[in-house]
Amino acid sequence: RDPLPATLRITGYRSHAKEILHTLKEKYFKELQDLEVDGQKVEIPQSLSWYPEELAWHTNLSRKILRKSPQLEKFHQFLVSETECGNISRQEAVSMIPPLLLNVNPHHKILDMCAAPGSKTAQLIEMLHADMNVPFPKGFVIANDVDNKRCYLLVHQAKRLNSPCIMVVNHDASSIPNLQIDVDGRKEVLFYDRILCDVPFLLLGGDGTMRKNIDVWKKWTTQNSLQLHGLQLRIATRGVEQLAEGGRMVYSTCSLNPIENEAVIASLLEKSQGALELADVSSELPGLKRMPGITKWKVMLKDGQWFEEWKDVPSNRQTQIRPTMFPIKDEEKLKAMNLERCLRILPHHQNTGGFFVAVLIKKSPMPWNKRQPKVHQKLPQRTGDTEVTAANSDNGSECVTEEPALAENEEPKKMQELQNSDTDQSKREGVCGPPPSKKMKLFGFKEDPFVFLPEDDPLFLPIQKFYALDPSFPKMNLLTRTQEGKKRQLYMVSKELRNVLLNNSEKMKVINTGIKVWSRNSDGEQFGCAFRLAQEGIYTLYPFIHARIINVCIEDVKILLTEENPFLSKFSSGTQEKVKDMAMGSIVLKYDPDPEKPDDLQCPIVLCGWQGKTSLRAFVPKNERLHYLRMMGVEVFKAKRKEEESGNKTEEEVQHRLAQTEEGMDVEGKECDLVTKMKAEIGEESSHTPMESSAMEVENKIEDLDQSGKNVNSHLSQESKETGMGNVKD
Repeated sequence: RDPLPATLRITGYRSHAKEILHTLKEKYFKELQDLEVDGQKVEIPQSLSWYPEELAWHTNLSRKILRKSPQLEKFHQFLVSETECGNISRQEAVSMIPPLLLNVNPHHKILDMCAAPGSKTAQLIEMLHADMNVPFPKGFVIANDVDNKRCYLLVHQAKRLNSPCIMVVNHDASSIPNLQIDVDGRKEVLFYDRILCDVPFLLLGGDGTMRKNIDVWKKWTTQNSLQLHGLQLRIATRGVEQLAEGGRMVYSTCSLNPIENEAVIASLLEKSQGALELADVSSELPGLKRMPGITKWKVMLKDGQWFEEWKDVPSNRQTQIRPTMFPIKDEEKLKAMNLERCLRILPHHQNTGGFFVAVLIKKSPMPWNKRQPKVHQKLPQRTGDTEVTAANSDNGSECVTEEPALAENEEPKKMQELQNSDTDQSKREGVCGPPPSKKMKLFGFKEDPFVFLPEDDPLFLPIQKFYALDPSFPKMNLLTRTQEGKKRQLYMVSKELRNVLLNNSEKMKVINTGIKVWSRNSDGEQFGCAFRLAQEGIYTLYPFIHARIINVCIEDVKILLTEENPFLSKFSSGTQEKVKDMAMGSIVLKYDPDPEKPDDLQCPIVLCGWQGKTSLRAFVPKNERLHYLRMMGVEVFKAKRKEEESGNKTEEEVQHRLAQTEEGMDVEGKECDLVTKMKAEIGEESSHTPMESSAMEVENKIEDLDQSGKNVNSHLSQESKETGMGNVKD
């Protein structure tokens, strides 16, 4: 009956993880000591013993107390702000387990079958970027969800991590299509090294969520799992079909009911005929308390009838209860399955929710796919409004062994011509549009196409020259979301995701992929380049940029992050000297830590900025500014009550200055509107504002606010004339 503890996870791949951990321990946790809220003593947060490197923590504070208590407002603001930056994820403890058991490496191709809302997907992305010195890992994550609206929440989650290796798609997981990739000029079916199969539950929620979803106590019935079992088994089956040999799939549910858990795994193992085995993970995640999987259970109807075997089920109930819901009767078979290797996490063992996890290894092709195809040459055959492909049957299984008559060498030329006429033109243009099937348009929204920049596109040459990009820069991976008119944003994906996009536009509904690396600035052409750098993609771009980099000291960084448009005279003499002969326009501001000054920030910072004639400005989102300032020991907290008491004049001044520095966030146009609309529908406040502003404007933390307020308007007016940047719009 106790509320579920609040848990948080520090983003592991960020170079700032150690700094955030240090700030949490030395500042925020110490401030919680001896604190009482509503008569309850606040316990100091403790690290989850089984999570690596102290990167996950839990506290006895419920989410409600964290939000409402004035004493905890500072801590709550910190959590919200760092969550927005992607440096912290607030995620239930048991939800962190499946990605850890996948054992992901940076070169792995990963499918997350039922990914929304995206906390586990974020973990997978972190694991791909374990080495921050590699901007483009060879692996990628394809995150899928059947719910179109939830896909946009998934985009919002993934975008916080600024990875070029994530693609969000919208399909029914039980029939997700086979994808193809180009391997040395040959088309091959894409098999995944790792698959996360966190299967869905009813709107009510799985019974393992009883501590955070109190409706479960009143509304739970055995009917819930009877309705879900078939779908969960179909999704898991589709997952193992797409798993590479030697690959690992983690099946998980937030339920404790064996019908959704061991029954699904046992059925999968039985029909795999030895192709699958349960992995023994008893030595993994030491410190995690777990129970073994069970081997005996009964099946109960809503009216209270119990059944021990399928033969006992009356014929009029055999549509509700299926044979796969019962335990295996053959003791030898049952023993060989090793169902005790499944993990059951019980709520009272370590103050968590309830959870079930099973780790499957694929040793050989599934028996119905013994001849695993290297390539599917057949084009989808359209019949009316439906689409039939060689890769998909009605139940989501691959129809391979059923087609001996159409061997690769005997395929009629007509099929080849049909395929070529449909796809060659768009592939030559590097266009990956939405699937043309009418069936796909019955739900969701039509997405803008993904158009890769041609190799000889005149747009790129000025960019390459202006930023002195390294010859190794993968310009073929640049894409836009428009086929006609001016290109406003340039995005970037990894080489591997480009391969997936170009070869599967006909069969895949892509919601989002790529990170924004450049934004068009209408006045930038006069300075030599029409595109300015975007903070979202700067850590990916930085290794390739050899010009327009200014190394700054920590005091310069503080000025950039706390003053909106500071004069050059405010910066150190070294910085002034570096910018003296540099042309106006977009710049990179780089801070490198000094090992001889251990009290200073000890992680590097890369910021996007703009150099005017007499000033320097940082283009960084509000929460990211606050993050860097906290890491440097600058106090950014301002109580809401005090903010409300500030005069109208200050408020108007802040609003005016906000208007001067607006910069769009990452989810543009339709996507941004959809995320906001969706969140409004589920009763949440949109956590991304469409504006970026300085820490000073939002937090009112500048000591010289009055003084800077007197000259800011005239100074901005002057800069507007010089650079056209007075009203920067995305």
